[in-house]
Amino acid sequence: MQVKAIAAVGPDGPLEPTTIERRDVGPDEVRIAIKFAGICHSDIHTVRAEWGTVNYPIVVGHEIAGVVEEVGENVTDFKVGDHAGIGCFVDSCRECENCEAGLDNYCLNGNTGTYNSIGRDGLPTAGGYSEQIVADARYVLHIPESLPLDEAAPLLCAGVTTFSPLRHWNAGPGKKVAVIGLGGLGHMAVKLAHAMGAEVTVLSQSLKKKEDGERLGADHYYATSDETTFTDLRGAFDLILNTVSANLDLKAYLSLLRTDGAMVELGLPEHPMEVPAGALVGQRRSLSGSMIGSIAETQEMLDFCGEHGIGAEVEVISADEVNEAYDRVLHSDVRYRFVIDTSTL
Repeated sequence: MQVKAIAAVGPDGPLEPTTIERRDVGPDEVRIAIKFAGICHSDIHTVRAEWGTVNYPIVVGHEIAGVVEEVGENVTDFKVGDHAGIGCFVDSCRECENCEAGLDNYCLNGNTGTYNSIGRDGLPTAGGYSEQIVADARYVLHIPESLPLDEAAPLLCAGVTTFSPLRHWNAGPGKKVAVIGLGGLGHMAVKLAHAMGAEVTVLSQSLKKKEDGERLGADHYYATSDETTFTDLRGAFDLILNTVSANLDLKAYLSLLRTDGAMVELGLPEHPMEVPAGALVGQRRSLSGSMIGSIAETQEMLDFCGEHGIGAEVEVISADEVNEAYDRVLHSDVRYRFVIDTSTL
């Protein structure tokens, strides 16, 4: 089936309208009519070949929300008309230790990305900047009917990327959580940690988004450009989520952790960061990382968001605004996620 899409034909030029081929639905697959596709910074890194080899032309997008239009004969978990989503990967080996443990996002043989990967059919995968997508039902998520699809789309990456470490490090009542940065990831971290019952602090370069942070659920908001912040908050937090990709002074941020506290890296800085051993051993602190979430975690996150009425803060754009949106993302000019209305393709 030929469907409309937006593709990058190289690392330097603009994204352009195109058509792509979607395969017929197999017995274990579903076909989703995509309604909204979020723009993740990962899309931009990939399009511009900043993270390695790219199979051009490429259709990106891994924050996909839509409606099921067709199901394979073996599929029992979905029916036509269901609200459904697809996140950062559409397959995994299903056999390794991690896959068998439900950690398919950490597949030891490498999972199959929603775009810029090769699927089991031997063909390149293509993402959500398109009208439709076909995927194995094992890797498709149920989106609660209570969530607007435009607000739900970014949950498939930004939502689960922050939900997973919050769950893993037991954010909840009695826990003090700090979120570095109030952007696409950070705003979701604030919403989710607040809904889990944690005391939430935003650590941002300035106070210009303080009102937003408090509206989203932050109990406190500090500017990291103010040197007194690191003195006032020394030893204050059980958990720090770093949602930015800037190179930070890890010694300063690790000093904000309590004994046995953890700082979790979610962004990918351009250059390696120095980790002073003394900042870890003194109070048995940990520096860790977390990558998206498993399919099971993603479904748990969506159900949690449905129960608590949590969606992303979005700016819906038409397909012909994508290149402008990319430029605005690079200039941090979005509050807090661009979402493409695919009916405009």
